[in-house]
Amino acid sequence: MDEKIELNIDNSDLNDVLKNDKKTNVGREKSEKSWLVFLIIGILSLIGGIVCLLVVFLKPVEKKADLAFPKIPSETEPEESYSSLTGEVLKDAELKNAPLYCIQVPNGLDGARPQAGLTEAGVMFEAIAEAGITRFAAIFEKPTTAVIGPIRSLRTYFLNWDVPFDCTIIHAGGSADAMAALRSGGYKEQDENYYYMYRGTAGTRLWNNLFTTSSSIERFSTDSGYSTSNATGFSRLTPKQAKIARIDGLVEEKLNITKETEKDTSELTPEVSDISFIFGGVPSFNVVYHYDLASNSYLRSYGDGAAHEVYKCQDGDLGEINPEGSCELTQLAPKVVIAMIVQEGRASDNYHEDITTSGSGRAYVFQNGMVTTGTWNKGSTEEQIKFIDDNGNEIKLAPGQMIISAVPNYGGVDY
Repeated sequence: MDEKIELNIDNSDLNDVLKNDKKTNVGREKSEKSWLVFLIIGILSLIGGIVCLLVVFLKPVEKKADLAFPKIPSETEPEESYSSLTGEVLKDAELKNAPLYCIQVPNGLDGARPQAGLTEAGVMFEAIAEAGITRFAAIFEKPTTAVIGPIRSLRTYFLNWDVPFDCTIIHAGGSADAMAALRSGGYKEQDENYYYMYRGTAGTRLWNNLFTTSSSIERFSTDSGYSTSNATGFSRLTPKQAKIARIDGLVEEKLNITKETEKDTSELTPEVSDISFIFGGVPSFNVVYHYDLASNSYLRSYGDGAAHEVYKCQDGDLGEINPEGSCELTQLAPKVVIAMIVQEGRASDNYHEDITTSGSGRAYVFQNGMVTTGTWNKGSTEEQIKFIDDNGNEIKLAPGQMIISAVPNYGGVDY
């Protein structure tokens, strides 16, 4: 017999069970949603962290301004270029082979003084032209002065000193032997003419009134196709080496200087302060130099005590003028002064000078307040002069303007 089982469940109990089951499901759903939210947040945080790390590691590192790291020279960084004429740093390396000009400038008492433009000459050779009267071969590199001159005639020895610079030789005629050597050698030249030169007012200048300008000689080079000069210069110190040599040479206690060092000039003691070059018996053509410690240059005067002043003219073109009234006077003050003793006598015409330019002779090199004695040597017209000290080493010359005086063997050098 089948038994019928009846379940008597209170409705209220059933409702409670359903409610509890519903609460449980709701709680489970909330719990699952919470974990999902946490999971999403975690993933986003991880992605954000990775992005931050990438930003930190991939961002270029900037050097702090207060950290002074030494500069490593680039292989493509150009080195400093120095003038073959003066040894000074060139602002533009393309000027290394710029045309040079060797201009014959008188120094007589017949209206030649004061000369114009000589402050811009890189090298000047000084020698007797005739009758004890001295003359210059002034060599220019990219001059800018408005007036250069006066211009006078050429001598063979000036030609021999000019040739190694591969310059345009600017002159107004010359001695017979000089003109023959000039033409036979096929050298670049500009003789007297009134397209690239001009005659100023005579006045006290008398016949020493032939001038040129920087723009005129540059125009001549362009017109003649003389675009470069392959100069053989002198052995030079760099500006930094010259400064170190000066300090090391003039301080009472030698310093071991390994870098460019600024020193108070009061700590320096010149070895030689006053110099005299004697060309002959006329004081007006003898030369006196006084070493100026502050400017490290040699103030030039004549043997009679008068300062050797020249006109320093402004850049550009002032027209065909005499320098008087338009230019300022300033004393010549080269950085290097050299006396080379030469064999000298009268030429066959018994008027012009005959000076031996090849071979060797005694030399005195004054620079940085010091003197170095030795010899000068020149093998041929095309070769440059070399100055050798008494120990057999070539003398390196300080950068800047240099005046080389050919003192006759019957003259003298005092210091």
